[in-house]
Amino acid sequence: MTSSSSTAVSELSIKNVSIAYDDIQIIKEVSFSLKEGQIGCLLGPSGCGKSTLLRAIAGFEPLAEGEIHIDGELFASTSYSLPPEQRQFGMVFQDIALFPHLTIFENIVFGIKHWSKQEQIERVSYLLELVGLSGYETRYPHSLSGGQQQRIALTRAMAPKPRLLLMDEPFSGLDTKLREELVPEIRQILLQEKMSAILVTHDQLEAFAMADQVSVMSDGYIHQTGSAYQIYHKPNTRFVASFIGHGDFLASVVCGDDCVHSDLGEIKGHAPHGYDAGEKIDLLVRPDDILHDDESNFKGLIVNKWFRGSHFLYRVRLPSGKVVYCFASSHHDHSVGQRIGLSVHLDHLVLFPRES
Repeated sequence: MTSSSSTAVSELSIKNVSIAYDDIQIIKEVSFSLKEGQIGCLLGPSGCGKSTLLRAIAGFEPLAEGEIHIDGELFASTSYSLPPEQRQFGMVFQDIALFPHLTIFENIVFGIKHWSKQEQIERVSYLLELVGLSGYETRYPHSLSGGQQQRIALTRAMAPKPRLLLMDEPFSGLDTKLREELVPEIRQILLQEKMSAILVTHDQLEAFAMADQVSVMSDGYIHQTGSAYQIYHKPNTRFVASFIGHGDFLASVVCGDDCVHSDLGEIKGHAPHGYDAGEKIDLLVRPDDILHDDESNFKGLIVNKWFRGSHFLYRVRLPSGKVVYCFASSHHDHSVGQRIGLSVHLDHLVLFPRES
């Protein structure tokens, strides 16, 4: 399908961007890039600055430092800012903000009224089929479910074929089950449209399901940018290690190449270079690194438990007194206060200098 407003997807470059309110820095020397057709995510706790950074990309916040480029074209600097309406970006917000007095068709074509009537009809028909809502043109927003409304909000933002789609916590108002179903569907829609996008969220599972690239933020900084796999298994900082998933730090000692001695005993696995034998470090262990094992002679005492459907998540006290997370099959229902066998499965070691 063609239209008079067709725009190629774009590459975004954020270079040393800082944003300040009353001389207080909210965003601090942030840099990252998003390749053509990629879906990126700004992930972090509430108040970390991720929505402020998204607003700056959209053109709603001035820069105190740095530059923003799209396809090499300067969009913002300390002395210049392309007006938001000229950036050709689409935006989807948490509150959905559909026009209640307009039909679904009228909502979607709101940003493409300058297209011919035939182009409008073709675009709406194509997008509604894409999001699984064909035939909804004459309905009104109040007659749709929350998930359907969010699909229409996405469709309206995508209709003009924006250079970049910006999504600020768009799924936070939906219940967990609907969110788990909708997020991967939206990802497939964006990939099919070959549309570059940035999602802002505090929900790491949402980030993992949606994004090709995740930037983990805290206190206005980006601590690490990488794939979901990279930030989970190879965190660069203690904050990333603590914020992403469950985990514990075990006071350990390097005992040789690819070897540490910890409260779990001697553990071997691929380790980063730069640590000498005898050096005191902290070892990150995830719940999936420590598994329930009836055949193991190494025991732990269950001090808490959570049933997660497919598995149990236990908090287990080791012989040393350290408490760690442990995974067990949902068929292994043990009681708090019971001792269970544990086995360690670490093929790579995530180490940090010992905290005093």
